[in-house]
Amino acid sequence: MNRGLYGLEQAESDKAVVALRGAAVRHDGFALGPLDLSVPAGMVTAIVGPNGSGKSTLLRLLLGLAPCEGAAEVLGRHLSPDSDAELKERIGFVTELPHAYESHLTADEKARFASLWYPSWSWERYERLMHGFEADRTQKLGKLSKGMRRKAELAVAMAHDPELLLLDEPSSGLDPSAWKALLDELTRYMDRGDRTLIFATHITEEVRRLADYVLFMHRGRCLGLYEKDRLFEGWRVLAVQRADGTAGREDAARLLKQAPGVQGAQESGPGICRIESDAPEETEAYCLSAGYRILSSQRMELEEIMACLVRKGGCGKMNPLVIEKVFKQYGDKTAVNGLSFEVAQGGNLRAARRERRGQDDDDAHGARAHSP
Repeated sequence: MNRGLYGLEQAESDKAVVALRGAAVRHDGFALGPLDLSVPAGMVTAIVGPNGSGKSTLLRLLLGLAPCEGAAEVLGRHLSPDSDAELKERIGFVTELPHAYESHLTADEKARFASLWYPSWSWERYERLMHGFEADRTQKLGKLSKGMRRKAELAVAMAHDPELLLLDEPSSGLDPSAWKALLDELTRYMDRGDRTLIFATHITEEVRRLADYVLFMHRGRCLGLYEKDRLFEGWRVLAVQRADGTAGREDAARLLKQAPGVQGAQESGPGICRIESDAPEETEAYCLSAGYRILSSQRMELEEIMACLVRKGGCGKMNPLVIEKVFKQYGDKTAVNGLSFEVAQGGNLRAARRERRGQDDDDAHGARAHSP
C-alpha cells in the first residue's frame, strides 16, 4: 500500500485551480487519461515523468487546446475548444517548442501583439522581466539561441501577471545565471499568495527549490500527487541484513509482502537486502523485530521514487483512512469525506517556500542537475 499524499487525484475541493473528472485526450496513437485530478490553488505543482508521459498534453488540455473527453475546469470555468477569451486572459503559458510563425518577430514585437489581448498587461512589468532575464530584444526570435528565446517568451508570458502560469520545461536552454534569475522571478510571482504555478520539468533541483506538490505521470496516467517535502523526507532506501549476516531473495520476497511501507525489495550484494519504503520508521521497526539489522538508511532521489511508482502502478488503492491520518499528522490539510479534502491556502507550505528561497540564496553555488 502506498502511503503518499495521493488523495488529491480524487479531491473535491473548492480551492482547486484545476479539476478534471474522467478527462481524456486521444491523438496520434497517444492516450492521456482518463484523469481524475484536482490541483490546489495558490501552490506550485511540478509535473514530472519521462518523455512521452503526457506532461505537455496535459498542459495543452488545461489551455483548451486539445479536444477533451470528460469534464475539465480551470479557474472555476468549464473548458472547451472555444473557451471564452476572459478565461485565457487569466492564464500565462510558455510552450516547450517555440511557435514557428513567431520566429520573424522580435521580443518587443511579440510583446506589442500580446499586449492587445491582455487587459492586465503591464509594460513596466515586461521591462523589468526583460532586464532581469537579460533578454535580447533586437534580433528576430528565430535568430536567437534556445535559451535567449526562452527568456523573451517567459517575459511575455508573465507580463500580464496571470492568475495561473503554465510552463513546459521552462529552464530548457537556460545558462546557470538565467536559471537562477528564473527561479527568483517565479518565487517572487508566488510570494503574493494568490497565484498558481504548474510546470513540467525533468530537473530534480527545480522540483526541490520551487514545488509544493509533485504530480507523477507515466504513459498518459497520473501515478499520484504528493506534497513535495513529505515526499523527499518520507521515502527512503534501507539496507538490511539478518543478525547472522545472511539475507537473500527469499528475505526480499518476504519483506516485500509483509513489511509495512515496503514498495520494493531485492537482494543487493552478499547477505544484504535493499528495501524501498515510503514509511521507513515502520519498516525499520518491523525489520528489527523480525531479526534484521539496519545497515543504512538514505533518502531516495526523485528518479528512484518515480521508478518505484511506475513499477507499483501508482497509488490508486490507497486507504482513505491512511490519508486522513496523514493529514491530521501534518496539519496542512483536512480530510473530508474519505478521499475529498481541502488544501489550506497560505499556511505552512507558503512559509516553507519563503524559507527555501533564503536557503537557496545561501546555496546558490551548489550542485545543479541541469545542462544548459
